[in-house]
Amino acid sequence: QVQVAESGGGLVQPGGTLRISCIASESMFSGRSMAWYRQAPGKERGLVAGITPAGLANYADAVKGRFTITRDNANNAVYLQMSSLKPEDTAVYYCNWYSGSFYPKYDYWGQGTQVTVSS
Repeated sequence: QVQVAESGGGLVQPGGTLRISCIASESMFSGRSMAWYRQAPGKERGLVAGITPAGLANYADAVKGRFTITRDNANNAVYLQMSSLKPEDTAVYYCNWYSGSFYPKYDYWGQGTQVTVSS
């Protein structure tokens, strides 16, 4: 069964840090590249960062140098450490497979976790 649960979002001040987590089902996670995506109001859901099973990471230009994606293969988990947060990082963050597409059209998405950057 394909299933994912995102957590850890919240309200943070500009310049602050936040770590969000994703726990996926075994069938969804095992041997697959995973990614974080985000969707701001009125905008399309797009790639933030992706990571291969071996740990190779790729980042959107907007977050390079500020965000770090990691994974724990033993626990089917993917994490996104966010630092130097900006108001434009405000969005709902989702976890899903990573295919290399910036705007993937998957049928399944979790509920996401809201990240709000505001003073």
